[in-house]
Amino acid sequence: MQIFGVDIGGSGIKGAPVDLDKGELTQERCKVLTPHPATPDGVADGVKEVVDHFGWTGPVGLTFPGVVTGGATIRTAANVDKSWIDKDAGALFAERLGGLPVTVVNDADAAGVAEMHFGAGQGHKGTVILLTFGTGIGSALFVNGILVPNTELGHLELNGHDAEKKASSKAKEDEELTWEHWAHRVQKYLAHVEMLFSPDLFIIGGGVSRKADKFLHFIEGIKAEIVPAQLQNNAGIVGAAMHAAGDD
Repeated sequence: MQIFGVDIGGSGIKGAPVDLDKGELTQERCKVLTPHPATPDGVADGVKEVVDHFGWTGPVGLTFPGVVTGGATIRTAANVDKSWIDKDAGALFAERLGGLPVTVVNDADAAGVAEMHFGAGQGHKGTVILLTFGTGIGSALFVNGILVPNTELGHLELNGHDAEKKASSKAKEDEELTWEHWAHRVQKYLAHVEMLFSPDLFIIGGGVSRKADKFLHFIEGIKAEIVPAQLQNNAGIVGAAMHAAGDD
């Protein structure tokens, strides 16, 4: 079974058809830059461009970088335009995609569901936390395989700052940090999250997951096991498609 998945991020919008039996993309993904400002209309245009690239005419699952409640209503917009708040994203995307069936889910929750089913979280009980490091820091919390949605742990206060302002991969790029320096910030953040939730496993996702060999060995003193996401930066696309199919 194939469903189309779209992952909307603060810097890029990417999507592809997904084989839900294997948790794999069936074609090379298409990516466009997220417009700035990332207004609802601008982002919807980007989503349409990605979906039209494949000539897709079936259901579409979409992620959003913020809290999503009531099925498709946006409640926070830390890394996109504030005009998203209280927007019915489902209605917007359905209209822009010509009436195709759409679902909307928090981006990190989607990535987490995909990793729990097809990736690094398979078979893990207890408490598992996936953290996506990108424009911000997204989080997905699982207790015995059950998702606790919309946790947004990237906004925890750490040393007087929103954690994602100091430990996201965008912060690394903006401040031109070395991998070691950035890893020490991530270590402090993980220690704070571990103090609050005592997870058995941390899964590190987002684009940095494919470069885990450059920084994971610098992270010390964390009791939980730390592993990179196996689906890497495709996890959100796969999870979006799973959500559209009701497999999450």
